Amino acid sequence: MKNCIVFLCLVFFSNMLSGQEELLLETKPIDSLYKEDQFYFGITYNLIGKKPSSMSQSGFSGGFHFGYTKDMPINKRRNKAIGIGLGLSLNSFNQNIQIAEDSSGNQSFQLINQDEITFTKNKFSTYMVELPIEYRWRTSTAENYKFWRIYTGFKIGYVFASNSKFEGTPENVKIKTIDAINNLQYGLTFGAGYNTWNFYLYYALNPIFNNSAKIGDTVIEANAIKVGSMFYIL
Repeated sequence: MKNCIVFLCLVFFSNMLSGQEELLLETKPIDSLYKEDQFYFGITYNLIGKKPSSMSQSGFSGGFHFGYTKDMPINKRRNKAIGIGLGLSLNSFNQNIQIAEDSSGNQSFQLINQDEITFTKNKFSTYMVELPIEYRWRTSTAENYKFWRIYTGFKIGYVFASNSKFEGTPENVKIKTIDAINNLQYGLTFGAGYNTWNFYLYYALNPIFNNSAKIGDTVIEANAIKVGSMFYIL
């Protein structure tokens, strides 16, 4: 009899504790207006598309991208949103087209003849302020911070600085500002992944250089393609 009473008491108190736990879970505040405002940091391998047949890349061409994105949900579940951000992008492109400058400051582009010239470095770099605009879909909830995401969008960048470096024979050449750079650059973006790690792709819709960049009489219509990883931090 005593054992039965003890058993019933244990069941009773167990139910009471379970009920209190459920009550605590029910009364725990949930942010129904949550959003995914995020800092982002990305590393990319930079490719050159639409390049002349004589142009080729060598070595590692890299990009570093970081900034902040404001998230604006557009549905009740808040798993769809528009993101607008502001960031910085640093890019380098190693290739075999040398940018030269004469005594009057006139710049020209010429293919490096590797039978006559030896070099260890030949690259140009750009530094941009960027404005990403994204359509965002994710599996997140107000309580779940690890989720799948797909972000697609458009990115506008303004090149505020550029330079080129050549290290080889007959002498090293450094140009502080490339006159033929397109200051306004824009393209399509795509990102997909889980939690912090995400695949990232950028495809430029306009050329890196303006129409004054030529090899002989051929305009260099090369555009930038960036492939890498993007990391998001809430």
